[in-house]
Amino acid sequence: MHTALTLIQAIISILLIIAILLQSRGSGLSATFGGEGNVYRTKRGVEKMLFYATIGLVTLFLGISLTTILTQR
Repeated sequence: MHTALTLIQAIISILLIIAILLQSRGSGLSATFGGEGNVYRTKRGVEKMLFYATIGLVTLFLGISLTTILTQR
């Protein structure tokens, strides 16, 4: 069971990395020096779905990590 949980945790971590990288935007060097506009807007469509998928993946990752820790003892 420990091997299966570790494999599932690895798959979820890869999916989580992909989801986070898809959300990042190419803001360039302007954001480094404070040139970002900080425009607040609502998420729509695929962006909103990706946001909720990231939250779900983080929750799954946390749950499986805790389960893996508890089953080792």
